[in-house]
Amino acid sequence: MDRESLLHRLRLTPGKPGVYILKDGAGKPIYVGKAANLRNRLRNYFGSSQGLGPKISRMVARIGDFDYIVTDTEGEALILECTLIKKHKPYYNARLKDDKSYPFIKIDLTEDFPQVYVTRRLTTDGARYFGPFATAHSVRKTLDLLKKLFPYRSCTKTITGTDPRPCLEYYINRCVAPCIGAVDKEEYNKVVQQVVMFMEGKSDDIVDDLKSKMEHASETLEFERAARLRDQIKAIRQTIDELQIKVSSSADYDLDAIALAQGADESWVEVFMVRNGKLIGRDHFIMEGTDEDSPSHVLSQFIKQFYQSASYIAPTVLVQHPVEDKELIRGWLREKRGGKVDLTQPVRGEKRKLVKMVAENAAQGLTQRRAKWLSNTGLVNNALNELQEELNLPSIPRRMECYDISNIQGSNPVASMVTFVDGRPRPSEYRRFRIKAVDGINDYAMMQEVLRRRFKRLAENVGKRNSTDPGQLDLQDKDTWGAVPDLVLIDGGKGHLSAALEVFLELGVDFIPLASIAKENEWLYVPYTPEPIVLPRDSQGLYLVQRIRDEAHRFAITYHRRLRSKSSVSSSMDLVKGIGPKRKRMLLRRFGSVKGIKEASLEEITQVPGMTRELASRLKLAL
Repeated sequence: MDRESLLHRLRLTPGKPGVYILKDGAGKPIYVGKAANLRNRLRNYFGSSQGLGPKISRMVARIGDFDYIVTDTEGEALILECTLIKKHKPYYNARLKDDKSYPFIKIDLTEDFPQVYVTRRLTTDGARYFGPFATAHSVRKTLDLLKKLFPYRSCTKTITGTDPRPCLEYYINRCVAPCIGAVDKEEYNKVVQQVVMFMEGKSDDIVDDLKSKMEHASETLEFERAARLRDQIKAIRQTIDELQIKVSSSADYDLDAIALAQGADESWVEVFMVRNGKLIGRDHFIMEGTDEDSPSHVLSQFIKQFYQSASYIAPTVLVQHPVEDKELIRGWLREKRGGKVDLTQPVRGEKRKLVKMVAENAAQGLTQRRAKWLSNTGLVNNALNELQEELNLPSIPRRMECYDISNIQGSNPVASMVTFVDGRPRPSEYRRFRIKAVDGINDYAMMQEVLRRRFKRLAENVGKRNSTDPGQLDLQDKDTWGAVPDLVLIDGGKGHLSAALEVFLELGVDFIPLASIAKENEWLYVPYTPEPIVLPRDSQGLYLVQRIRDEAHRFAITYHRRLRSKSSVSSSMDLVKGIGPKRKRMLLRRFGSVKGIKEASLEEITQVPGMTRELASRLKLAL
């Protein structure tokens, strides 16, 4: 659909709450969003591109059509947005990875002899559900733990109480054997209630109840039963010591604590479940499509998608960052819970320490996720061999370099170079570039500048291809600029590849294999081949290329944010009347950095020579 038609449709769009669906030229949804005013929100995408981030700019360039659904309230739009994201999995939305239906533990207390089993369907049938769990592995670990602690039945047979003999689990104290009538329905249900109480975090109540039974069994000379109960109490207490961390010495409250660690295109979200003031469980989830999204946006999207199917909503939800649409989401959570829900970012005290601990676990989880794959020599070797074959490389790509550009509307443009050797990152050979010779927004020219600066010295060292055999060059050259990569990767599509090839031809280093990866479809392009190389989604070679590309993007955008923040804050300091170069220098010398100035109190700033309280107040306001 042409732009004029889109603008005409936009004028007819109602100014009411609802959900909008942006589509590409083929009619495939690429983004789903909600709005309090559909017309005003959509106008942002079809107006001036000034101020749009790189991710949104790329998305806008692909819009071929849009659709919308009007709702009565913004709250209804929020629910519908979650449903449509789950259904369509649009590329530009932050979305839960593999969000088919997460597993739950289900206990149907209406059954005569309830079972404890896994289900992926959450229904309002009166049963107790616990979850969701991130993976089947997570739920299996929990079930294994429950079975060790509580002797409920794991069989699916119909219980009559007349079986001639029990199974092995009875003899190893893992089942109370209702099948042979060893316990009646009431006694068996007490065991199941203990499972429910344990999942609710009421372990102290379980221990107290078991202690009473143990003492009664001892008094009635049932020493064997008393010994079994003693061992069960010991196992529960040991489990509590291992898995449950006391969060507060005084408060017994229920809460969920959520924090994340962001990679280049995915984020690791960690959730700690605290019940009765104790940490009883934790799980992690992967959010895809979070490239260049703010932590606040990723958290808000996770909360909406996670709690849409959660079996239990804690009265307090602690978050690492402020959440977008906080009041709207809090109202929705209250409605789902049927009671008060406090959605807050703690700034001090025990809850702040808890969120910090969750954030540290998220960071470690993301690091381990990458390291686990990279440490698997077999997978890495398979990936390298696959890349050699699919890209038709002359040798295995032992040394790979990847380049990425980062800028917003041409401001503070930078580039990154990351190096992987034998499939593993080599941070000592990473390099950052500040773009010097390109004005305005021109990614192709910026990429060419970086490649010229990188390969100019190499070209001077090795000469033209006709006079030097690159195969004889020492790849372990201590000078990074003198090392010859087996593959150069460019983050971008065919246009970026053509721009890079132009530089290689100009410098005479076109013997170095070159490829680009287009983010939208994860297609690879190589010179002189018009059709893309499409690797399977489960390809080890594609996974390695994505990791390298993501690392280059992370390295570039971190540098870009630092420069942008520094220039933004520095310019804010320059705008404060009375803050000249000398005072600015004195402030930085006193507090070490702009961040230090921002965090300093008025009294501390006033103590700097030449600073008055009025001037310090203006400075704090500007920063």
